[in-house]
Amino acid sequence: MITVLNHPLITHKLTQMRCMSTGTKDFRQNLDEIAGLMAYEITRDIKLDPITVETHSGPYNTFELKRDIVLVPIIRAGLGMVEGILDLIPTAKVGHVGVYRDEETLLPHEYFAKFPENLENAEVLVLDPMLATGGSADAAIEIVKNRGAKNIKLVCLVGAPEGVELIKKNHPDVDIFLAALDEKLNDQGYIVPGLGDAGDRIYGTK
Repeated sequence: MITVLNHPLITHKLTQMRCMSTGTKDFRQNLDEIAGLMAYEITRDIKLDPITVETHSGPYNTFELKRDIVLVPIIRAGLGMVEGILDLIPTAKVGHVGVYRDEETLLPHEYFAKFPENLENAEVLVLDPMLATGGSADAAIEIVKNRGAKNIKLVCLVGAPEGVELIKKNHPDVDIFLAALDEKLNDQGYIVPGLGDAGDRIYGTK
């Protein structure tokens, strides 16, 4: 399943991020805020367990989260989405996946992977601002699956149809959440219109 979160606040903030004149501070802040806004929809179907708590007027039957939530940002741009979601879900745990894309072949290569325990029973959110060719996300999802993860969602700001189709083909069990589905990839494998290089814009590098 693919869900494009068509919300006015998300659209407005994403517009600021698309603009070339937006500096590092505002780009990073908007990314953080969009990630937080997306978290509401991403967690809509997370399962709950019944629980009884003691209130000031006696016991009350209610619910709490059934599973741990684990955020898995793809280094380095995915790190920019973590704080916005942690603001909403401060109990979430954070793993990390390092995957870089070969600029000639566009194929992904793993260079780092570290996760909390019990991925098998957790809700795992793989985070990356850009879903371009889909190679990095495909590799990251395969990595967390190999560590036992079964409940996985891919969360990106901007996606290209080519990347979406790759994830749907290779991981039909993974739900995809986007803030926007863009037009296409260019000859260099970058999203059009996209955001530019999200990692460089987050950290002020070139």
